[in-house]
Amino acid sequence: MTTSQPGDSNDAGTSDEAEDGTVQRAVVLDYLPHGRPEDDRPQYEKSPIAYALGETDFRLFELTVADDADVSIGDRVAVAPAAERHRVSRYRGVEWEDVSNAARSEIEYVVEDVVDRHEERFVDFYNDAQPITLRLHQLNLLPGIGKKLRNGVLDERKRGPFESFEDLEERIAGLHDPKGVLVDRILEEIRDEDLKYRVFVDGE
Repeated sequence: MTTSQPGDSNDAGTSDEAEDGTVQRAVVLDYLPHGRPEDDRPQYEKSPIAYALGETDFRLFELTVADDADVSIGDRVAVAPAAERHRVSRYRGVEWEDVSNAARSEIEYVVEDVVDRHEERFVDFYNDAQPITLRLHQLNLLPGIGKKLRNGVLDERKRGPFESFEDLEERIAGLHDPKGVLVDRILEEIRDEDLKYRVFVDGE
């Protein structure tokens, strides 16, 4: 995982086509069958929308849902490539302040679920994390990880890669919740668009 800073260009989240042809999916956080409440157009002119969170890059999306689509909170829907986007007619990236309160209340559960389902990917963050500057390491971006825990992870991974969150807890003294601190960092990156460094959430 690389570290990005504000201003870095990354349009993959809003491109119709995934660069490598893989299916990009997002998890529905809230579904508004009558469109946005603040949209004062006649109902027949409004399409149902949903707010969703990308599984790969944790980007927030507003989806325009096909009129005949069956969509519920928690559904995993394809957003790219276009050929796989059966329930979504179009989509765009949005910020934290743009999504509904109901969507915000679901985000923590969705992030935890994604991390659980892709544990190997996130454990590999501990295996692969690199320095950002001479004074700052990617591991230090995780809440509660200071110099001592960082060095413990770096020393221990030289003996062999970490295999699971449980393995991390057993091998690193003082690292009691390696999944939890990682989830907390992802949530911080989703909510705060002004963070200087991002590891898990792609910028626009």
